[in-house]
Amino acid sequence: MAGNDWLNHFVEDGTISADQLHEAIGMAKSLGIHPEDALVKMEYVDAGRMAAAKSEAFGISYVDLDQLEIPHSMIELVPESVARENTCIPVEFKGERLIVAVPDPMNLEVMDKLQFILNRDVELTMASKESIQSAINRHYGQSETESVDSMLMEFTETAIDFTETELVEAEKSAAEEEKSPIVRLVNLIISEAVNMRASDIHIEPFEDRIRIRYRIDGVLVERDSPPRRLLGALTSRIKVMGRIDIAEKRRPQDGRIKTRTGGKDYDLRVSVLPTNHGQAIVMRILDRDNIKVGIRNLGFSEENYRRFQNIIRRPNGIFLVTGPTGSGKTTTLYSALGELNRPDRKIITAEDPVEYMLPGINQCEVKHSIGLDFARIIRAMLRQAPNVILVGEIRDTETAEMAIQASLTGHLVFSTLHTNDAPGAITRLIDMGVQPFLVASSLMAVMAQRLVRVVCSKCGESYAPDQTELEFFELTPDQIANANFRRGKGCKNCQHTGYRGRKAVFELMMINSTIRDLAFRSEPAQNIRRQARLFGMKTLVEDATDKALEGITTLQEAYKLRSGGH
Repeated sequence: MAGNDWLNHFVEDGTISADQLHEAIGMAKSLGIHPEDALVKMEYVDAGRMAAAKSEAFGISYVDLDQLEIPHSMIELVPESVARENTCIPVEFKGERLIVAVPDPMNLEVMDKLQFILNRDVELTMASKESIQSAINRHYGQSETESVDSMLMEFTETAIDFTETELVEAEKSAAEEEKSPIVRLVNLIISEAVNMRASDIHIEPFEDRIRIRYRIDGVLVERDSPPRRLLGALTSRIKVMGRIDIAEKRRPQDGRIKTRTGGKDYDLRVSVLPTNHGQAIVMRILDRDNIKVGIRNLGFSEENYRRFQNIIRRPNGIFLVTGPTGSGKTTTLYSALGELNRPDRKIITAEDPVEYMLPGINQCEVKHSIGLDFARIIRAMLRQAPNVILVGEIRDTETAEMAIQASLTGHLVFSTLHTNDAPGAITRLIDMGVQPFLVASSLMAVMAQRLVRVVCSKCGESYAPDQTELEFFELTPDQIANANFRRGKGCKNCQHTGYRGRKAVFELMMINSTIRDLAFRSEPAQNIRRQARLFGMKTLVEDATDKALEGITTLQEAYKLRSGGH
């Protein structure tokens, strides 16, 4: 079968459009991966479905590991290190031959390697990479989840006390450090959080215990409660990793940890806050792959996608993205920069702090200690003759005015602002002290966004919402008749929540002459909103409701936006 022809099957059955396939092939070339991996990465096709389709196209046997419990006697045949390093797991015997599941059965090198290591005949069958990794975690005794629990059990049952002085001593020797139980515990907490797709790890001290929570898809999940006596050692270890002063306990501190888990590099942003029971720590997990999301995959409706593409290709003007912390503003703007990042364009960013390193883009970090703030960086930037400028956040009048001056002198400026909706951004800038005529002349669009949880692809099922829900969203009989309402039952794949992953919902307000006139006259936000709605702007709730009608999310998630729960 020639090249990628088998992927046309997904176009023929309506799973993806021809444009989406073309986009995935382009992304695969730029990232140096296979087009099928790009389709899975962009979430156009489920990983399990892709593996099943590939196996069918190439006439290879396929196994669904999510539904399979492998006997312990079988697992013992392949050491865990071999399974993890080669992403493989034994499935069954066929006579004397051992059947092993791998992501790519056409890789004969892996087959030879396994035959040599295991000293027996091996036959390869196919499964998705994700299902193999979760099966390894599920079946091997040393899986990350069990290790954290078993280590904490060990600490709880024994009276070992880890004082900070002991830990500092341990830091002196690299060999000792790796053996230290507290070092292993911290490493396991980080790797478990990564495997559970957490965005943050919260370590909070209380009077009689330490609470560890992970934020998964925007919701905090309580994980473990280590004994209180481990607090000093845990805190010191994390501070040492983040190069933070161990002796300072009274002031808030910040640091950064670079770590490698499951063959991928992660950056962790560490924040330490003194509380009345000790130092509370939050580690934000920054996965570089998160910002390689194509614009198409952010969650835009067709109309908003078209408008967004037009905005980012304008030669000058300001484009603002608004929303609370953790609503995906950075991801959206980085995706836009990724699209614009070509050899013929110069892009400079001013950020506080620089969260993700972007190849080919000049990134500057704000350093308040030496007076290097946003306004000063923008002033210096303009002498570097950029085409596109990203200002991390507009916090004060000076930054706002500098950004506006940059846009009026022929630069395309992206930035973020903390407001609840798109029309509120205009009044916020005017309240900051920016002249209304400057706001009116420079602003070309404002986009508010939030994140809603996506129905789990493994356990999602159709259902009929009750009448009160439908009435609350004022859905028309026509909308209800064409809707595909879905919700998750709860399974291993989604940690029994019914949701896995998140998508953004948008409120995109294009600035036209009428809205410019309202901004010039400093009209209140509700008047601007009314006009924007007349010109076809969909609100956040309407966009979320549309996604619920398509079965991407649920009406409950849309309701949270309406009631201000996000």
